[in-house]
Amino acid sequence: MSADAIRWPARLDLSAARDGGNATRVHARHDGPLRLLKTLYPEGAGVAHAVLVHPPGGLVGGDRLDIHIDVQPSAHLLVTTPAATRFYRSNAGEAAQVVQASVGEGARLEWLPQETLAYPGCIARNEVRFKLAAGASLFATEVLGLGLPAAGQAFDSGRLLQHLEITDRWLDRGWLDAADTALLDGPCGLAGHRVLGTLVYAQGGALADAEALLTHSRARLGEAVRGGITHLAGPGGALLLARVVGDEVEAVTLALRRVRALWREQLWALPASDPRIWAT
Repeated sequence: MSADAIRWPARLDLSAARDGGNATRVHARHDGPLRLLKTLYPEGAGVAHAVLVHPPGGLVGGDRLDIHIDVQPSAHLLVTTPAATRFYRSNAGEAAQVVQASVGEGARLEWLPQETLAYPGCIARNEVRFKLAAGASLFATEVLGLGLPAAGQAFDSGRLLQHLEITDRWLDRGWLDAADTALLDGPCGLAGHRVLGTLVYAQGGALADAEALLTHSRARLGEAVRGGITHLAGPGGALLLARVVGDEVEAVTLALRRVRALWREQLWALPASDPRIWAT
């Protein structure tokens, strides 16, 4: 997207660092309508929960949001939003949200936004890229809903590029186009479902007792959704990936939250600790 084509740009830079007292402190700088609403510490000073808001409530053609996150060594940052990201019908080009995050040595990042909704007729790009240093670890979720089925608005036109990446470790990239019935309705695609959920966990080094964790994780998905969980091990470390499809955003979201709760307890020895903003 060229600079001339951007109608309403916004940028937010977040930096999280560990201070001398082992607390994680967050600093933010913004341009345009994208803000850090609040930093909360429901788990104590070591884990910062940052709540991001985009007051316009959604993106139309030509809008662009840029989010840059820098988690310094040993810091622990959780980032979430109070509401969905909405890509509205596009009448003037592409709308884009681009997230780039770096996680320093021994640091932890939890990227846990609320769902992304692709309205009928949208032309959108949703890109999230993470770069992990040695010893860093990451939780990241993405729940994508195509159309507004509860309002009787099917995803019968439009397209969205979803790009999820951990540098040198994992890449999930593809267009979801309303005209691509083989992908949206075929048995090797979404099989007629219109909600797609992804949960990924990455760390340096191997996982202990990975097979037992996979068995317990799959049981947590429940029967309201279809999905699977895989474990990938390579020279860069271990990666757990949960993929889910369903008919309702809530069902997919709750399934991934149950799995994340288990992983957080087993892998980080921390309670589930859902962000407080999710209960409002």
